[in-house]
Amino acid sequence: MKSLRLGVNVDHVATVRNARGGIHPDPVLAAHLSVRGGADGITAHLREDRRHIRDEDIARLKAELAVPLNFEMAVTEEMLAIAERTRPHAACLVPEKREERTTEGGLDIVGNRERLVEPIARLKAAGIRVSLFVEPELDVMDTAMALGAPVVELHTGTYCEAVAHGDPAAIAHELARIRRAASHGALIGLEIHAGHGLNLENVRPVAALPEIAELNIGHFLIGEAIFVGLENAVKAMRAAMDEARAGRPT
Repeated sequence: MKSLRLGVNVDHVATVRNARGGIHPDPVLAAHLSVRGGADGITAHLREDRRHIRDEDIARLKAELAVPLNFEMAVTEEMLAIAERTRPHAACLVPEKREERTTEGGLDIVGNRERLVEPIARLKAAGIRVSLFVEPELDVMDTAMALGAPVVELHTGTYCEAVAHGDPAAIAHELARIRRAASHGALIGLEIHAGHGLNLENVRPVAALPEIAELNIGHFLIGEAIFVGLENAVKAMRAAMDEARAGRPT
């Protein structure tokens, strides 16, 4: 059984910092603590409105991290230029709306296929590994492959909402969607990641899927850190993921 990587998103450390201004808490320190806790990589989303992560955070993360930096970004000229200048390990293309609280749903790569050809080619030319944050559907996997993106991150938010509402039928349906997409995507040559809304209550069924190579988790870990510390929160998530991947009971 292949090991499962954990990417920790530090966006909401910056959210807390920005609520008061100043420099504390520091998302770069949070990244280092996450790595100490067992994170294999760090994710940060530089939004158009800079509501949490700022340009200087991205520059510092790239300069200081010894693990891969996953740069989440909207498909805009501004963000493409920043990615080309920064050259993170990976760039994950996500949908972005000014009014949303967080990313809502996957990027429509089927409907926007032609618009994505040039941005993906530019990022790849800069030596950046391209990931697409998408819905877990078979045609989406085929489109990602046709676009030349080596990685997809499956949106797990709908599954997580089903768990939160305690709806067994919806949970089974959403897990089946994720399982089918992961299996098909891996079969045609994509690397499969997953994320959005994952926590200690719902992560195990997703982590158990052998085709998934990486989970990206942020909001829950930053919230949990208030009670147990970030390093301990990451360690607990790492343990839950490893237990699920090994097939051990909770």
